[in-house]
Amino acid sequence: MSNVEAQDNSSSQMVKVRVIGPDGSLTAPMLVPKVEKNDAEWQKELTPEQYQITRAKGTEPAFCGNLLDNHREGIYHCVDCELPLFSSDAKFNSGTGWPSFFQPIAEENVMMRRDNSYGMQRIEILCARCGAHLGHVFDDGPAPTRLRFCLNSAALTFVDKGKEIPEKTGGPAGTAKPGR
Repeated sequence: MSNVEAQDNSSSQMVKVRVIGPDGSLTAPMLVPKVEKNDAEWQKELTPEQYQITRAKGTEPAFCGNLLDNHREGIYHCVDCELPLFSSDAKFNSGTGWPSFFQPIAEENVMMRRDNSYGMQRIEILCARCGAHLGHVFDDGPAPTRLRFCLNSAALTFVDKGKEIPEKTGGPAGTAKPGR
């Protein structure tokens, strides 16, 4: 986690991420437009709970999220912009009350930023494409990474394996769609 600040792409108009390609698998890293919306636009698109967590950096109560006990195979996407973030292959039961993963689906798809709020020193996890707050990462996870990406269910949508929806690509630079 030493490269925390280096992964913060929030100031650029384009971000490098991996998306779901036409064959249902992750693409190579590609530049896509950053999803930028004002608060009114986000509030119109998201439920109050989703907005509170992803845009206002809230946290859902432990053991209450709808994806905590999800044991299906598939991919967890950002609820705000649909970027693939975590695979069920990396999910584990941490006993903390939130969905936990030992690694993201692609390093490029998450940003990490120091978070010193509430008198604690933590590392915040954000969606690389839209900046949605997802949760925090800790160094008490299982092998092989020893990391625990602790996420809010309300920040995620789940897509079952085999039902992946590829991003539409096109245009002169071959960029992916910018989300919803």
